[in-house]
Amino acid sequence: MMGLHPCYVKPETFEQELAFVEQELAKGTYAAVGEIGVDLYWDQSTLKIQQQAFQTQIQWAKKLGLPINIHCRDAFDAVFEVLEQEKSADLFGIFHCFTGDFQQAQRAINLNMKLGIGGVVTFKNGKIDQFLNEISLENIVLETDAPYLAPVPYRGKRNESSYVPLIAQKLAAIYNVSVEEIALQTTKNALNIFKL
Repeated sequence: MMGLHPCYVKPETFEQELAFVEQELAKGTYAAVGEIGVDLYWDQSTLKIQQQAFQTQIQWAKKLGLPINIHCRDAFDAVFEVLEQEKSADLFGIFHCFTGDFQQAQRAINLNMKLGIGGVVTFKNGKIDQFLNEISLENIVLETDAPYLAPVPYRGKRNESSYVPLIAQKLAAIYNVSVEEIALQTTKNALNIFKL
């Protein structure tokens, strides 16, 4: 993926950073535009330029026929504001590390996004496990946020891709289906999104 992460959207450099991203995307060697989005956890003062950078990169993704990978931290309203403005049949992708509620999940799905489910689903207070079974598996992909958000029993340690089966096991329990069914459907979803 290629994209300007919202944590790196700074007033003095973001336009040059975006120019570099656009130049790289033009090479045609990327599967997605991301991580892009809004992060209000670290710095709320850059909200407007984060949204501007997010919208610009969405427009590039649509033009190139690529999915987007959304980073959203403490910023669901700000992210949805931009997504609603850009809503179209050629806007699609993944809501990376989805941690929202049921209504936010439905809203994301209605905007042609899949929910990226990682280690948070295994956390005691992660909350998404309470409603995921109401979301069709066709709207789910498995992921890590390595090196962060390792699933239980590795929570607090360095995350790695080899822990994805733990997420699949948790989803199998939530959906009351086999791990194989989770693996087949979520892999199919990922392959479709990334056109592989």
